Amino acid sequence: MGEKRFSRVYGLRQRYYVAVALAALVGSLVLGLVMPHVLGLSASRNRGPIKVGVLHSLSGTMAVSERTVADATLYAIQELNDAGGVLGRKVEPILVDGHSDWDIFARRAEELIVRDKVSAVFGCWTSACRKTVKPVFERFHHVLFYPVQYEGLEDSPNIIYTGAAPNQQIIPATKWSLDHLGRRVFLVGSDYVFPRTANAMIRPQIVTLGGEVVGEAYVPLGGTDFSQVVADIQRTAPDVIFNTINGDSNIAFYHQLRAAGVTPQTSPVMSFSLAEAEVKAIGPDLVAGDYAARNYFMSVDSAENQQFVAGFRHRFGETYVTTAPMEAAYFGVKLWAKAVEEAGSADFADYHATLMGQSMRAPGGIVYIDPATQHTWRTVLIGRVTHSGSFDVVWSSGQPIRPTPFPGIKPRQAWLDFLQSLKQGWGGRWAAESVKGAPGTAGAKP
Repeated sequence: MGEKRFSRVYGLRQRYYVAVALAALVGSLVLGLVMPHVLGLSASRNRGPIKVGVLHSLSGTMAVSERTVADATLYAIQELNDAGGVLGRKVEPILVDGHSDWDIFARRAEELIVRDKVSAVFGCWTSACRKTVKPVFERFHHVLFYPVQYEGLEDSPNIIYTGAAPNQQIIPATKWSLDHLGRRVFLVGSDYVFPRTANAMIRPQIVTLGGEVVGEAYVPLGGTDFSQVVADIQRTAPDVIFNTINGDSNIAFYHQLRAAGVTPQTSPVMSFSLAEAEVKAIGPDLVAGDYAARNYFMSVDSAENQQFVAGFRHRFGETYVTTAPMEAAYFGVKLWAKAVEEAGSADFADYHATLMGQSMRAPGGIVYIDPATQHTWRTVLIGRVTHSGSFDVVWSSGQPIRPTPFPGIKPRQAWLDFLQSLKQGWGGRWAAESVKGAPGTAGAKP
């Protein structure tokens, strides 16, 4: 962004704090003196560990992606504790398995808030999951740190979005692909709110740029039969395939795609939910030559990233890989800690204001929580997969991009109506009926 532009951004934060401080000064003094007595709280209230929830799928179709994000969250917490904790107190993570089932996520989120009294919850991957737990956090006025790129069209006061908004991933990657890979595009995704909404943004952009959507197909989360999808890809012979498949379905998709003779030389894939962990699970040789749009790659050349990668490998082994959602989870914990220290309290009601405008040099570059949207300024990267499973960065925005959760392709209300139509079409849920044992089905429940 350049130092001058960042100075203006940081200036916004300072003005924000002046307003908050003036509004809260008298109230905070009165509450600090009176409320402990009114509520029957003693000085012991601030002793003991600060509990936080780590809520991810450790089993089921999403575990291939989410286990490593849970690892990154726990690693960031370990670093905090190694440095003395937060407010002089140990941070105690409560790790919970959502079993790739959104209803379980919602129940566990409520338990973390009500029973365990956590300071914050770090978790979720799919947008179907996030949208299912969102009312829980809003009802209890609590906070979720959400670390994954998503479709936008949301700005909850109870969610901190550390992953990419559409203008920080989907939209720039679409233009780059049409400029460099070709203009005939096939869209394939898992059948839930993120892929459906992402493609609703991608389609008009492709047309505006003079391209053509030659095919579009969806498979339920957890699905493994891509035979018809692959046949359609062979028939249409697209210049590029846009992939919004999530979870371990990517393994089946790639194996069947390559078995049919579709290669990066004929129809390269641009993925929006694929990172180093998924490449490792699929097999790097099957993915080499394809592309992904992210805000972080393990290959980023910075001192912060070298330290980040080295720390993970020291803890988990030399073959361990780091990914964009892991990086977003990691710096989310660090920004939470900074806000709590600044507020002098681990209660969300107290540190909500100090979260706004927090920034740091993360492994992928400078990040900054935008007070207007609670999303994060992020640098956009496009990488090409190598045979070692890493990504060579082929394009970068060069600076952090301001998040725009609601793209101007449609008015805000039109987007909200679109989301509601999807939900109604799925019977009041945020995903189509999944295969047995995948998200949202009885087979996934413990």
